[in-house]
Amino acid sequence: MFQFFLEKKTLSLFRFLSVRVCVCVLAMDGNCFIQVDVNGEEVFVVDKRVISAYSERIRKFLCKLRDATGNLKVIFHGFPGGVEGFELIARFCYNKGKTSINASNIFPLASAAEYMEMNKLVDGGENLCEQIEASLEEIKYWRWSEVVMALKQCENQCVGGVSLAVHDKLLSSLVGRIVSCSETSPSPSASSSDSSCDTRSLESSKSSSARAMWWFDELVVLDARVIEMVVKLMVCRNIDSALISRFLFHYQKSRSASASCGERVRLVEAVVEMLGILDVRCVSCKSLFELLRVAVKLRVSRQSRNKVESAIGSLLDQAMLDDLLIPSSPSRCYLYNVNLVLSFLKSFLGKGAGSVESSRVAHVAKLIDSYLAEIAPDPCLKPSKFLAVIRGLPDSARDSFNGVYHAVNLYLEVHPGLSEEERWRLCCSINYEKLSPPVLSHLTENARFPSEHVALALVFQRSKHEEVSNLEGGRVKGCDEVLVCMKMQPQIVKMRKSRISRLVYGRSLPLFCS
Repeated sequence: MFQFFLEKKTLSLFRFLSVRVCVCVLAMDGNCFIQVDVNGEEVFVVDKRVISAYSERIRKFLCKLRDATGNLKVIFHGFPGGVEGFELIARFCYNKGKTSINASNIFPLASAAEYMEMNKLVDGGENLCEQIEASLEEIKYWRWSEVVMALKQCENQCVGGVSLAVHDKLLSSLVGRIVSCSETSPSPSASSSDSSCDTRSLESSKSSSARAMWWFDELVVLDARVIEMVVKLMVCRNIDSALISRFLFHYQKSRSASASCGERVRLVEAVVEMLGILDVRCVSCKSLFELLRVAVKLRVSRQSRNKVESAIGSLLDQAMLDDLLIPSSPSRCYLYNVNLVLSFLKSFLGKGAGSVESSRVAHVAKLIDSYLAEIAPDPCLKPSKFLAVIRGLPDSARDSFNGVYHAVNLYLEVHPGLSEEERWRLCCSINYEKLSPPVLSHLTENARFPSEHVALALVFQRSKHEEVSNLEGGRVKGCDEVLVCMKMQPQIVKMRKSRISRLVYGRSLPLFCS
């Protein structure tokens, strides 16, 4: 039970929260008062003349019911700020249009004032909306914690009019302070570019990095919706995308610690959307892999996972082998999620290998060859999947096919039950021209490879040997053997098709080499 008096008017208000009723003891004529139901939570009894003097919404209501008799009751649904918001308005009205505006009440006041239409002319002073707008200039003098507290009050609130002005001013003040600190604290990448720096400079770099990230923990208290607006404004102010992305990963981890499963899903999806507006080249590939693992575990929407996979694919040249070794889902029999790596490759190549820098393509080719060596021993991996990873990159991406050969050889060793056609397809994925002499020598004695491929390796081995031994005056004498090898391919393919057609009726085979 709670009792208070406003402007020395005899008004006793008893609020019973359990039954949501109020009992009023009025020492004046009952026609001077109206009941105000706020969101079905509590009912206030207020002097209609006092409230209508400042609220255009109440004044319109009373004008419509000018001739009505008996008790009047106003019912508000969705009053911004609820009971506390209406109390702020009532105190303003009963205090003759005066109130103290500060970080703890500026946004609730602005939202309630907008809702109650308190922007009309008032005799003898400014209306509430005008007072709030005048107080916006004071925000720049607020402490950082006060700005954050005021922004937190904006969560889950609709903004418009004066409340929108307050909201935008708070955002601008917050981001402006981050920008000022970022300009005086260099980013980690800028401060650690010299690889020859000594211990002192490394410590200085760490210190600079810490200064640049001082605000990370402070903003964790804000809702994802508010953070999204902060991030958009930071992007407009040209704050480094690397710094913003580091904050978003920190925000996701920190908020997830005490969140429910559903909240964690929504949080990951929100962070993915925010990462999408950043320069993906500045985002940490390792952190994206961690986010993807969380997304898979939480079973977030397919759309969000696709966005993370696409971002990782565009940064595939920054990935490490351990990053790619993602276990497959329990419903799959093979060890690693090969489809995911194929998705990365597709995103990386985009419009083709020619659209990506050759150095990046070469790095990815080495990475994929290492990945092939890891997945080859999987006894449950189908040859079609293994072959798809090999052909995920064009021949031009690889300077050498030695890695592919060793992976195929290992796969054939672990899978001795492959059909003749499956073995043939795997061996055709190797570009024999890009095998080194030692590897060609090994292949010529490899019983796991079809005899036709062994014969072809012998031809290339001899050709490369003569290229080295007979190189004179810039003229290579071993080219004839290469031409012979190329001419042999149609005959070998024809012979091979004839032999396998008896085993697999009506199934076409690929050309000898891809």
